[in-house]
Amino acid sequence: MEAFKTIIWIINIFSSLAIIALVLMQHGRGADAGAGFGGSGSAQGVFGSAGNANFLSRMTALSAIVFFASCLALGYIHTNTNRQGLDFSTVQQTTSEPVNKE
Repeated sequence: MEAFKTIIWIINIFSSLAIIALVLMQHGRGADAGAGFGGSGSAQGVFGSAGNANFLSRMTALSAIVFFASCLALGYIHTNTNRQGLDFSTVQQTTSEPVNKE
């Protein structure tokens, strides 16, 4: 089970890094807003069309789906494991002398 969890962690990390890289490589929609006012009188030229999705946006969506699926898988695995988290039952406590604040 630990090997499976490690594989999902690796997938999660790579998909999050892919999302970051793909978002930073994309061209913003508002970047050409100033050029759109120069000659075209329609709002379509200013804000771009919402229908076409290029390669970067599709890969970003795919990476986001993989990221969310791996997050859900990690949450499911964590809730269905028998381990109780940190185990402090073997820690021995020591007593110390009280400190006088005079």
